[in-house]
Formats: sequence, structure tokens, C-alpha cells
Amino acid sequence: MFQHTANELQQAAQAALDLAKQKGATAAEVDLSESLGQSVQVRWREIEQIEYQQDKSLDITVFAGHSKGRASTADLSPAALARTVQAACDIARYTAEDPFAGIADADLMATHIADLDRYHEWDLSSENAIAIAKECEEAALSTDSRISNSEGASINTSHFQFVYANSHGFCQHQRGTRHSLSCSVVASDENGMERDFWYDLASDHHDLDTPAHIGNIAAERATRRLAPQSVATGSYPILFDAAVAGSLIGHIVGGLNGGALYRQSSFLQDSIGTQILPDFISLREEPHIPRALGSTYFDSEGVATQPRFVIENGIVRGYFLDSYSARKLKQTSTGNAGGAHNLYLTATENSQTALLKQMGTGLLITELMGQGVNMLTGDYSRGAAGFWVENGVISHPVSGITIAGNLRDMLRNIAGVANDVLYRSSHHIGSIWLEKMTVAGEAS
Repeated sequence: MFQHTANELQQAAQAALDLAKQKGATAAEVDLSESLGQSVQVRWREIEQIEYQQDKSLDITVFAGHSKGRASTADLSPAALARTVQAACDIARYTAEDPFAGIADADLMATHIADLDRYHEWDLSSENAIAIAKECEEAALSTDSRISNSEGASINTSHFQFVYANSHGFCQHQRGTRHSLSCSVVASDENGMERDFWYDLASDHHDLDTPAHIGNIAAERATRRLAPQSVATGSYPILFDAAVAGSLIGHIVGGLNGGALYRQSSFLQDSIGTQILPDFISLREEPHIPRALGSTYFDSEGVATQPRFVIENGIVRGYFLDSYSARKLKQTSTGNAGGAHNLYLTATENSQTALLKQMGTGLLITELMGQGVNMLTGDYSRGAAGFWVENGVISHPVSGITIAGNLRDMLRNIAGVANDVLYRSSHHIGSIWLEKMTVAGEAS
């Protein structure tokens, strides 16, 4: 399916490294990737878009001591490689030295690399893709008579392979796939209109939900939102649905990110050994789970990844560091160049229903709007929509509210986590119940 074999990509990467050495570079690293895929969208049973994508790129970073230069090309011919390496070397020559710059340490390179079952080819014809997307949309349109409009259904396939190589002699190839199916519709009644959507994503298309199921869920989510009400301004228990709960953990990841830490722009500054979650909750990184979307034996610098507790019994045990941030912080890379790899949050209940019963009365949040999060102070304020819950049972939809607090308090106030994980993400985070947050709605 790809234009180049793994061996051809590795040879091109090695050729670029050899050229860099010949030109006097003290160290160098190469990222070489190739991807292809297609996207098909239908709307109101008609084809709206068919798009094919094919891309290739070689990025080389060279170091002249502690001065860095970077250049890229889509042409893998010897002449193009020579020009690209020369450009990177020229940039390095005129770049100021940074004592923390350089490739990752040699003793951190991954030595054990195995197949993580992340490549599942889907040779999907345009005709079949159109049929699947139409089936998905049709299921949504026929679910309920209140579905009045469609924003369409889309199917996407993506196949990619890459090589990372550096002057330590590390040169490894990986490949993967990501396939997705989505649908978005509008419901309306005498009270107005509401939009919602649903999607699924997996490395193997056989693991995707059926088109009918995705369409049905999209329609049900839209109709459930009709005739929303507000709530009186006050303090309420909040349950973040699994579809949005991952954003809370994303703020933890951002706060424990090495770049934010060395810039001293994190609300979790100097938090190693500090309790930030209740003692019954842990957050683990599991980078070697077969078929999981974030699995890898090495990060984007070749550093070996390891299963670990990021937070154990509520206490921070580690950061997310690449080699540069690790040096700035006088620590060691955690193998997180390129981000976190498969995060798992402790579940306290098997289902969201069980959490709702425990919560009793409060708000189930299914949608968040805006970007009102200050990562330096932890102040949190976002528009939200969802459902009012009475005695553990969903009562009616709610919109036009703002939820607010401080992330430090919010995280310590987690009262429970459900095991209703959506496997369309690399992070396996279920619904999260917070004991209370400030809610701005109608004046009481």
C-alpha cells in the first residue's frame, strides 16, 4: 500500500545521518514518515466530499555542539537529501548555543521492540465508503421524526509508517492505522433546535461500532437535548460524562508536562510527592498494550517507554518529560517526547448509572465549551451543557450554564470514577464525579 518499504525508509534515514556526519555535525536525528488515506462525507444521502491523502516527509535535526538546525524535504532522492542536510547544517551554524539541546542520551534508547498489533490495513473502495457513510446517516435520520437536519456522516481511513533514527545507531520503523466513522444531526421541536454527534475510532476497522449504532446514538443524543432548561446559580455536584471527562485528565497531563514545568507556567509546579487526587485514585501510563492507539516501545526521540504510575494513590510520582525538558529540570527523560502513552485512571464503579445513584442530585455534563482554563493558576471556567439529575435519575436537559472552580480543588474533590471507558481514545478515562463545583445559571 505504501510507496516505500520499511527498509527503503531506514536506508534514506541512515543516508541523511551519514551526510550530516560528513558535514561536521556532532549529532543528528531523522524523522521520516509516510501516510495515506481517504475521507468520504455524505450529507442528506448525497456525496458531499471525497478526499484522498498521501504524504511523505523527512525531517533532519543536526547539532553542532549545542547549536541546532532543522530542515525537511518530501523528496528522498540523494540530491534532495544532500540539500536538506546542508540546509540544516547551515542553520545550526548561525543558531545560538543552548546547553540543554541535543539528542536523547544513548543509554536511554529502546532495546526491546516488538509488534504491538497497531497496523490493520483497510483497503476500502470509495463506493464501499460511500455506502457505509450513507448507512450511518440513514440510521440517524430514521431514528426519530424530530431529526430535522443532517450535518452528514463521514468515514476516514489512515495508514502511516515512520522511521526514527539518530547518531547513536538507533534506527527503528513503526506503522499504524486509524479508522473512524462519525455522524452529526440536528433535532428540532416547538422549543427550538439542538445538535449533537457521535463517532468511533479504532486501529482495526473490525473494532468500530456499526454504522447503524453510531447513527442511532447521534440521533438519540440530539433529541435528548431538546427543551433544555437552565439551573439556579449555586454549588452542585458535577458528573463529567466519559465523552468529556478526559479533558480533566488532560489538564493533569498538561500540568505535569516538562515544558510547562521548566517555564514555571504550571499549576502543578514542584508536585512530585504531592497529593493532587484522592488516595483511592491512581493514574497509570501503559505504553505496551497491544492494539491500543497510544502504544509504542519508544518515544519520538528513541527513548524506551515504561509502564509506570504517574499518580499513585493520589500522589504524583512522575512528570511527562522529553530529553530537553529533563535536562532543564535536572532529571531524566520519561520517554514522553511526543506525549503520553495510554493513560488509565482507577475506576471506583462499574457504570455511570452507579455513579449517578451515588451522586443523587446534581449535573451530568456532556458538553464543554470555550477555553477558560488558566494552566498557571488552575482557574477553571467553561460553558457547559448536559442534564439535571434528581435522585440518581436523569430529569431534563440543561444548557446555558458555566461551571467554575480551581483545578487543584476539583481534582481533590473527585468522589468517584466509572468504568465506562470509550476506547476511541488512547487514554482510558471513564466518567468522573466531583463533589461540587460553582455553577452560573439563572439568578436565584
